[in-house]
Amino acid sequence: MTTLAEWTDAASKVEARNKILIDGEWHDAADGATFDTVNPATGEVITAVAEGKDTDIDRAVASARAAFDDGRWARKSPRERGQALIRLAELIEENAEELQLLETLDVGKPIRYSRRVDVAQAVHTYSWYGEAIDKLYDDIAPTGPNALGLITREPIGVVGAVTPWNFPMMINSWKLAPALAAGNSVVLKPAEQSPLSALRVAELALEAGIPEGVLNVVPGYGETAGRALGLHPDVDGVTFTGSTEVGKLFLKYAGESNMKRVSAETGGKTPNIIFADAPDLGFAIGAVGFSIFWNSGEMCIAGSRLLVERPVYDEVVEKVGELTSGWQPGNPLDPETKAGPVVDESQLDRVMHYIDRGTDQGARLVAGGNRAMTDTGGYFVEPTVFADVDNSMDVARDEIFGPVLSIIPFDDADEALAIGNDTRYGLSAAIWTSNLNRAHTMSAALKAGTVWVNNFDASDITAPFGGYKESGFGGKDKSLLALDKYTNVKTTWINLGRGG
Repeated sequence: MTTLAEWTDAASKVEARNKILIDGEWHDAADGATFDTVNPATGEVITAVAEGKDTDIDRAVASARAAFDDGRWARKSPRERGQALIRLAELIEENAEELQLLETLDVGKPIRYSRRVDVAQAVHTYSWYGEAIDKLYDDIAPTGPNALGLITREPIGVVGAVTPWNFPMMINSWKLAPALAAGNSVVLKPAEQSPLSALRVAELALEAGIPEGVLNVVPGYGETAGRALGLHPDVDGVTFTGSTEVGKLFLKYAGESNMKRVSAETGGKTPNIIFADAPDLGFAIGAVGFSIFWNSGEMCIAGSRLLVERPVYDEVVEKVGELTSGWQPGNPLDPETKAGPVVDESQLDRVMHYIDRGTDQGARLVAGGNRAMTDTGGYFVEPTVFADVDNSMDVARDEIFGPVLSIIPFDDADEALAIGNDTRYGLSAAIWTSNLNRAHTMSAALKAGTVWVNNFDASDITAPFGGYKESGFGGKDKSLLALDKYTNVKTTWINLGRGG
């Protein structure tokens, strides 16, 4: 499909799964409750989804525990598990149009990016971990001749995965692929704003040969289903992506229950630092638009703080303001659209609140600042640029998760570094400079899990992803390092000498 008319017609015929998946079967919620999942481009209800709560989480965890304990998945060879994950990747590719449509309807992501990013990244991630898992070796400790020290990895057991709505299929794959590859069973609670693609992928996982009970999906709200998963004594680990505040709750839940392992990626406030000697200032400015307006700014890595050296400050402010014309929101079903709505009315209210705060606190509004396309009933926001921002302002301190950019001037590298690190977050940062020494020293001194030099958001599945400070804890997503979150390391010490 290549036109708005074709995608609109397909949207009118979409069949969305809307129940809970436990032990390979679809179920209503135990109490019959449902919640509406809404198309953010129109404000219209797509479908009513079963709302899982404590009882449903109990059933899902029991299913996952039984599947893990009887070894139907955990005791398969790495090769067998890998083949099932590779087959899942193939099935996602075969059903790409359906999945990208579900993603676009559920979260408002432009249809072009649902395919190029969410679906494509999910395909690659399941395939990559499927191919990798039978190529990893355990270790032998460097003992003397009278002992043999075996160092082996084992799956931790039942993993609870709680995932966000901004990149549903992609981030779900970052969690599920390594957890399943390692031999765990999983209970997935997708964000209440974005359950549809998760339910469909779980159905495809059954078709791919992942046994019943190994992957269970319980849609629901964080304060009920998420909390129940975090507190459940038979969950061995929780992996979470979302807000810092909720990440802290999962630490609390772990302490109040069985001290389960918790890993979390919890947001960011990326400093995107342009020096006057940037090798290609025009390219850097173009990347600014992508860094904050793409995906409607709903990215944990969003370059929401643009730090600019004073000699080029006025030029950058002017040109960034001009480039907003290319990021005006549109119908996400139109293949030409680059920016869609924010995910729901609550998020719209949050973004508009911060725009008002920026003005009230003295930032200079350069572009945007308003709702857009109000006649659609959707939740659209103009790409918004503030200049002359002080790093103490709310728009510079808080993760807005919307298309709102704060431009902050600086005089030298020391000041840029101080401003860049003056945040509770530490997920990512970017530097634009021709000075090799500065690039190295700044990269080392910035407190961030990822630092880009003369690019923004370039990476792939081979590179770990995660942050410092309040941007995350407990391990990384992506790369082989992600397997650390989902495995226990065991030492077996064998005496080879006489007499024990």
